[in-house]
Amino acid sequence: MSRFKGIYWRTFTVTVGMVALTLVLLGASFFSLTYSYIITEKRSELKDRAEIIAQMALDAYAKSGAWLDQRDGIRSMLGVAQRMSGTDFLIYVPQAGAFIGTNTELDNHDVVLPAAMGEKLAKGESYLGTSDLGLYEKPRIVVAVPARVSGSVVIGPVLAIAEPNTMTEMWRAFLGIFGMTAITVLLIAFVASATTAMQQTKPIRDMASAARKFAEGNFDARVHDTGREDEIGELIESFNAMADSLQKTEQQRREFIANISHELKTPMTTIAGYADGILDGVISPEEERQYLSIISDESRRLSRLVRRMLDVSQLQSMDLIKQKAPFDLSESMRRVLVSMEKKITSRGLDVDVEIPDDPVMVLGDNDLLTQVVYNLLENAAKFAAQGSTLFLGLEKKGEKAVVTVRNTGQTIPPEELPLLFERFHKSDRSRSEDKDGVGLGLYIVRTILEQHREKISAVSENGVTTFSFTVQLADETVKSF
Repeated sequence: MSRFKGIYWRTFTVTVGMVALTLVLLGASFFSLTYSYIITEKRSELKDRAEIIAQMALDAYAKSGAWLDQRDGIRSMLGVAQRMSGTDFLIYVPQAGAFIGTNTELDNHDVVLPAAMGEKLAKGESYLGTSDLGLYEKPRIVVAVPARVSGSVVIGPVLAIAEPNTMTEMWRAFLGIFGMTAITVLLIAFVASATTAMQQTKPIRDMASAARKFAEGNFDARVHDTGREDEIGELIESFNAMADSLQKTEQQRREFIANISHELKTPMTTIAGYADGILDGVISPEEERQYLSIISDESRRLSRLVRRMLDVSQLQSMDLIKQKAPFDLSESMRRVLVSMEKKITSRGLDVDVEIPDDPVMVLGDNDLLTQVVYNLLENAAKFAAQGSTLFLGLEKKGEKAVVTVRNTGQTIPPEELPLLFERFHKSDRSRSEDKDGVGLGLYIVRTILEQHREKISAVSENGVTTFSFTVQLADETVKSF
């Protein structure tokens, strides 16, 4: 991807472009409004001056009634007005049949009046416009007021003429100020936009870099731009949480592979070793049956391990919410107890049962919850002390049914309890006694209960170990819906 197509440059370009467009629109609007206002004010001012000059000339001429007697005086008056206001004046005198101007140079030229000016003056209206009048090199602002009459004396029309230089200078000053302001604003916009875009894109680039490291198998990368309280901050927190989850999953995967490699290697090594010994003749014919029996046991253990692994994989992909149905948990527990009778009797164990005679209807998968009870009871029987008593109980507590399995044996250390439900976990105590186990029984129990959104707890004190889990009562669940 081109660096100029990234979010940084798009954000930067859009922000600066919007600021520049705003400045242009504001400048154009201000220019249009002020130009119209100033032109109107200038023409109004010239009109007022022309009317004053017309009245003054009329009064001066009316005193003597002779044009020649007042010509120099009127020109002198126009000169004073021109020096005071910076405006040229032309007065038309009907008796002379010519215009008299601010200076004698204007008298020696023919004045060319625009047709629009003639039409306006003929109607007795003032004219506001621009023209060179045949006197100037460039058009100037011209205001003409109609003739003034006093008795038999007529003066006019009177023309007030102003150079546009003052307006040009004003616009130059305005453009200078506007240009400096625009440059300052654009510089501020550049800095602010660049800083903001950098703050927005840096975490995204960091996340992209971390994602590439994840693809390479490095799950230690994190985005460290924390403390933000905006959407980017939420994204960073979510990304880091995802990274922690991925790292934990990767660690569990590696542990799973290591554990399963170990668990598979042991029976396979045993099978291969004894089989090679029989084939090579190292093991005598008299001992062959004994070692074939060991090979058979290890093969079955390997089969159980693979079957349990498949069970775990299947459980994790199941949607038990759709498979839940009401069933009698007490009846299922009685069937488990009957099926375990041989194993329990072989270890000389007694059983204390507290299961209600009436049905206890719960909501869940009957087969899977029955397997939970079976695994817990089998585990309790396996590690119970010879001649001790097992306890299997069921009771209602609020909206839940609580199943309890308890045995008497060795106390499980407190630090060992949280690990009981991990895959392939075997305590040191059990490794010598449980050579047929695969370390997945309690993990399957936890997986099934998590799929049912239920909880299980384990307590071990003074040689008594108790497992308890909950199941949603069917009648209470129906009411809650």
